[in-house]
Amino acid sequence: MKRRDFINWVGLGFLASSLPVAIAACSPETTAAPSSRSNTATKGWQKVGTVAQLDKTGQLLAENSPIGAILVVGTSKDVKSLIAVNPTCSHEGCTIDWKAKESKFVCPCHGAEFARDGKLKRSPAKKPLKTYQTKIEAGSVFVKTV
Repeated sequence: MKRRDFINWVGLGFLASSLPVAIAACSPETTAAPSSRSNTATKGWQKVGTVAQLDKTGQLLAENSPIGAILVVGTSKDVKSLIAVNPTCSHEGCTIDWKAKESKFVCPCHGAEFARDGKLKRSPAKKPLKTYQTKIEAGSVFVKTV
């Protein structure tokens, strides 16, 4: 057998033995392997922090969540009053502040004001804040796009 024929057979054998591995790696997972993601995350809910973080200051700012920046305001003791908004002012993109005593969001850059529900109260902003649904589950704070 010539050297060239030998190298061709070895190369062909390598490709043939690697083919099942390549096919398995490229095919969708069909086995019922345990998932590390909770049912909550699979239904559109995104974890933005923990209850401990929220209760510490009454606010939870998640700047790098999968759905963008999120500001959650409230405490775990009163879940129904939790508020979640995108904290980016619709005027020029400054990060808004929550004023708990006045129960409103205020832009520190140009004074735009937003109600608890994110609706515009005072210009110069032209649009309301984007809002999210909130819930607490297993010691974590979750939000979902409305």
